[in-house]
Amino acid sequence: MNNKFLSAAIGAAVLGFGASAASAATLDDVKAKGFVQCGVNTGLAGFASPDAAGNWTGFDVDYCKAVAAAIFGDATKVRYTPTTAQSRFTALQSGEVDMLARNTTWTISRDTALGFNFRTVNYYDGQGFMVTKGLNVSSALELSGAAVCVQSGTTTELNLADYFRANNLEYKPVVFEKLEEVNAAYAAGRCDVYTTDQSGLYSIRLTLTNPDDHIVLPEIISKEPLGPAVRQGDDQWFDIVSWTHYALVQAEEFGITQANVDEIKSSTTNPDIRRFLGAEADTKIGTDLGLSNDWAYNIIKGVGNYGEVFERNIGASTPLKIERGVNALWTNGGLQYAPPIR
Repeated sequence: MNNKFLSAAIGAAVLGFGASAASAATLDDVKAKGFVQCGVNTGLAGFASPDAAGNWTGFDVDYCKAVAAAIFGDATKVRYTPTTAQSRFTALQSGEVDMLARNTTWTISRDTALGFNFRTVNYYDGQGFMVTKGLNVSSALELSGAAVCVQSGTTTELNLADYFRANNLEYKPVVFEKLEEVNAAYAAGRCDVYTTDQSGLYSIRLTLTNPDDHIVLPEIISKEPLGPAVRQGDDQWFDIVSWTHYALVQAEEFGITQANVDEIKSSTTNPDIRRFLGAEADTKIGTDLGLSNDWAYNIIKGVGNYGEVFERNIGASTPLKIERGVNALWTNGGLQYAPPIR
């Protein structure tokens, strides 16, 4: 065994299953099979859910489509693997999926011990609490002694324990593995409180028989930076998934939409925009990623810009009615910011 292969074998042995490296040719594998295999939620309104015909839609789903558009110029070249909070990490580690776009929080342990790579935050969230109005509480600090529904295998479990302990509150955890089980338990009155990311609470509230009978309390007890994840070991694939998000954000900042991208590409004289859309003859941005130079154009043509993805799926005009808040562009007082694409 020569030194090159010996080093590779030692590296693989050190990583182990818990931090398994991606093959350094994920893009080649994806191109060969003709689609991106994307790990998504089993069903969360506004973020990832299938209709009766099996067609998936949602904020996270659009990220899968955006990556497919960047690679193939076709946002439909995606297949979806529904994953629970428990199974999502095994699916990514084992190579069952090429990427996770599944309301997954970026933490240091997931970045290191599990062997994943995060870079972009496509939704800044935080954990909250939902209760029935009949409970007659207006603050999480009034929940001592409550039974709390929570999903296992999530950061939510630990945050819940930490919050109640820090505030000297008692509680009874009612724990389930599957989201559907947690939803059913809360709807059936098996617990007084439902806790998860606040965005998820607004989504779950819509599925209840009488949504207006339930309120989301004002407290946010954690930082939950959500975003796509890939396996460590393939920098090219990591860059493609990361810069797909940045392209969506930059498109919104430029004012480029799904409807006007063709007009802007053919008429603009702005060198930054021309370079971004692959209209400059000397640009190598796309080829440096391993893609065509119109990769960003293809993303926008396929799914629109970040603002369009947000508003279409979870924004103020949808049943969820989520305001942009900290997920607004940095130019509008938010945290969404793209590094220079040049």
